Amino acid sequence: MPATPQRRRTVRRLTAAAAVLAAAVGVTATALPAGADGGPPRPGRTVDVQLLSFNDFHGNLEPPQGSSGTVEELQPDGSKKTVEAGGVEYLAQSLRTARKGHPYSVTAAAGDMVGASPLLSGLFHDEPTIEAMNKLGLDVTSVGNHEFDEGRTELTRLQRGGCHPKDGCFEDGKKFRGAGFPYLTANVTDDKTGKPLLAPYTVWKHKGVKIGFIGVTLEGTPDIVNAGGIKGLKFHDEIETINKYAKVLNRQGVKSIVALIHEGGLPASTSYNYRCDSPGPGDGISGPITEIAEKVTPKVDALVTGHTHQAYACTVPDPSGAPRTVTSAASYGKLFTDTTLTYDRRTKDIVRTSVKAPGAVNHVVNRTQPKAADMTSLIARWNKLAAPVAGRPVGHVSADIAGRGAGAPESPLGDLISDAQLEATEAADKGGAQLALMNPGGIRSDLAFKASGAEGDGVVTYGEAFTVQPFTNMMNVVDLTGAQLLSGLQQQVSGPNAASPKILQVSEGLTYTLDMTKSGADRVVKDSVKLDGAALDPGKTYRVAMNEFLAGGGDGFTAFKDGGNKYVGSSDLDAFTAYLTAHSSADKPLTPPKADRITVLK
Repeated sequence: MPATPQRRRTVRRLTAAAAVLAAAVGVTATALPAGADGGPPRPGRTVDVQLLSFNDFHGNLEPPQGSSGTVEELQPDGSKKTVEAGGVEYLAQSLRTARKGHPYSVTAAAGDMVGASPLLSGLFHDEPTIEAMNKLGLDVTSVGNHEFDEGRTELTRLQRGGCHPKDGCFEDGKKFRGAGFPYLTANVTDDKTGKPLLAPYTVWKHKGVKIGFIGVTLEGTPDIVNAGGIKGLKFHDEIETINKYAKVLNRQGVKSIVALIHEGGLPASTSYNYRCDSPGPGDGISGPITEIAEKVTPKVDALVTGHTHQAYACTVPDPSGAPRTVTSAASYGKLFTDTTLTYDRRTKDIVRTSVKAPGAVNHVVNRTQPKAADMTSLIARWNKLAAPVAGRPVGHVSADIAGRGAGAPESPLGDLISDAQLEATEAADKGGAQLALMNPGGIRSDLAFKASGAEGDGVVTYGEAFTVQPFTNMMNVVDLTGAQLLSGLQQQVSGPNAASPKILQVSEGLTYTLDMTKSGADRVVKDSVKLDGAALDPGKTYRVAMNEFLAGGGDGFTAFKDGGNKYVGSSDLDAFTAYLTAHSSADKPLTPPKADRITVLK
């Protein structure tokens, strides 16, 4: 039997959906039966079920700053427009507006609701975000890799409730109640019991309609989280797991199934509203999700995905050749997807529809609409608790310093962070580092010049610095030979990172050439790697600073696991804020670094 949350709430309008908004896109649709009875259902036998979905919220309760808070919109004339979007006040309002007129409606997500969160949520171990998700009506989500940032025990607490074991309860007289929706972990099992950590699936029932949801995270989660947090857990193949539980649901009489998958694809366009099915179904998307979509059993009627923070609404044929929607709504609550599934009451299955346009539509969570009042109150309440820490000035900048939104292998903010890490560890009694490396995924935002509150333009607050570096990883300094260091640089573009390179940010003094016209490890031009102008010596030992995630081989950088003579220093966040304070003032703010340490040939 599927597990259910400890605290059941009144059954709302949960419904699964994934068919076609034919009327909305103005196309003619031909019904293809997905059930067993072989012909189109008679009028009156079906009911439309609305599926609203999003992914990778990452605790962004307040509107994200800089490029993290915008989406690119393709205009009718072919031009592109940047639209500010996101923030839970607007996301809640958008979802509530979308539900009007839809008696059957479900809201689902594809993982990473929490983790790598801004200070407003992260300071309180993401309890504010779980509370917000409860209020906005999230019905179910898969787990994502970031749900494991604080370990399996903390994930279980977020599901079941209870005050934090170390920090206790954050509000007098209030005990954290936990998620009022199930976190699904179908492919995450306990080594000892062999059973899923949390519920593998859930079934929603409403007025005779039954929809099953199966939730998985990417099989490669152990490669991108700290090992300590997932000790004793196994992460299984996404396709095999979904197919397994689809059979289980079918045996229970549940024929309509949606898979929530924290794994994603790479769209052909950066515009959220591009035509993913042009020139043919699914032609506008590539990456890991395409294989999953092509191999997941036809018993599953729709795939809601995430992880890559991209936007797409595609139709990818299932193994039987029938059309099936595959969607993702970017990240940080900037978009939501509206998908309609037609449920046949007799076959208990979804009627698939073949159309020339996607069977789902992504909508912008724009900031021109009214704010959801309850979310405004929630933010104000938690901000009051966070204010003594969040509002403290730690530095000054003269302009935006692009990090997450740089759109290039090397970012100005990446240079700044790696310089900060080198400065924090270069003293003999602090590790004796000669260079520093920073993983790009650990840079979660930009540093924006525009004030986020009352601090004034150009002022960097502790809360803003925390948003950039939210993991609080401890700095490590290790011995690496030149050969090991080169191997690590090559792993940026080879092995697990070959298809989607992860370019490390490097401290001042380290330079090299990246030739993207080549493939695999050859993309790193060996004799171009220099430290302070001197060629890298394969046999020489270098002291290299990096965060504990990288030092543990995270993100596929296994070469760094062999580093010896380890020194453990302060946190990466402490290094970042100390650097900002030491190198900037109101009269002399920091200017964006040039980001010219890596030469990229295309």
